[in-house]
Amino acid sequence: MQVPSHNFTHILKPSSKELHGWWPGKRECTGERLLINPYNGCSVNCFFCYTRGFPGNFRLWHERGIITVSKNFPENIARQLDSIDVASCGYLSPVCDPFGQVNEIYHYSEKIVEIFVERNIPINVTTKSRIPETVIDLLQRQVHSFAQISILTPHESLRKILSPGGADIPTLLDNFVRLKKRGVFAVARIDPILPYITDDRETLNTLLNQVVEKGASHVISSVLDIPLKIKDYFFQKIRNYFGIETVEKLKSLYKERIGPYLHASTQYREEIFSFLKERCELLGVTFALCMEFRKKGERLEGLNREFMTSINCDGMNVPIYIRKNFRFQPACDCLGNCLNCVDPRCGIPDLAMGREGSKKDWKLRDYRRWSKELKAKKLSFP
Repeated sequence: MQVPSHNFTHILKPSSKELHGWWPGKRECTGERLLINPYNGCSVNCFFCYTRGFPGNFRLWHERGIITVSKNFPENIARQLDSIDVASCGYLSPVCDPFGQVNEIYHYSEKIVEIFVERNIPINVTTKSRIPETVIDLLQRQVHSFAQISILTPHESLRKILSPGGADIPTLLDNFVRLKKRGVFAVARIDPILPYITDDRETLNTLLNQVVEKGASHVISSVLDIPLKIKDYFFQKIRNYFGIETVEKLKSLYKERIGPYLHASTQYREEIFSFLKERCELLGVTFALCMEFRKKGERLEGLNREFMTSINCDGMNVPIYIRKNFRFQPACDCLGNCLNCVDPRCGIPDLAMGREGSKKDWKLRDYRRWSKELKAKKLSFP
């Protein structure tokens, strides 16, 4: 059944989706995460969103504007968390805005944050919308929980084109103010930068000054990648909004291909990241990149090794948690940078992914296996 709501349509479907870690393949994400995706499709409706190239429910959203809602999703998440004694930080959400219009109907995101915090498991929320006050209350209760605000431009007229269903600029900036007031770590995501549209240095500097003044402690950035599957759609939108001249300039810039994406030239990206890194250092905040690579012959090299000034790419050091006396607690005092770890003080050798040949994508079954292994070692006491 399709349910009209606001300016979008959604369907409610049964789902057996499980919590899981980062996707297989190239990875720059230093900390391990449990990815949480209650909605497939997004009312923020960014025309450049990489999920428009995804299959299944995302194709339904891209082609017909229909958002898929996973039925009973919070209850399923609670059952899965109660089946494990090892947990990493939750990530709400890597593929949709958790506080978009459909959430105003179901409030799944508030329920999921509460489920994590009740168990004392850290959770991160990432949004282009207003964070509900109840969610900030919950984040404040969990010491390693934090929030990321995506803000692409200081200009409201441009924001309306890029993220038409998101919050306006004053509301996005107010998120930082409210988070800072409650002592919750806040990240500004200038992510992605759209060449020739949001990359003006003076404008970027204005945006950086604004987010830091309002309360951001860390900045993440990237330059837009163009999924090959939606290349024609993307360039048509650029032509409609910004004209044929911008289309031609972008086509000249996007000559590098990495997997199923077109990337802006490495030189262009390195220049803009150097500028952002320098400005963040002057403003006294840390800086990192999101999924930025350059080709070195036949292999890829992550750009964070050159540009990141924090230990973890999202700026927050979050350890692995294990269940102790029915509640989760930090497994150790580690920095949570699993991707670079070679000494797994958490007691889980698999998560020392700095060792050569280590696997880098994990499923719920792995968390259950680690739970059994820790029980055998008597490191967890559910």
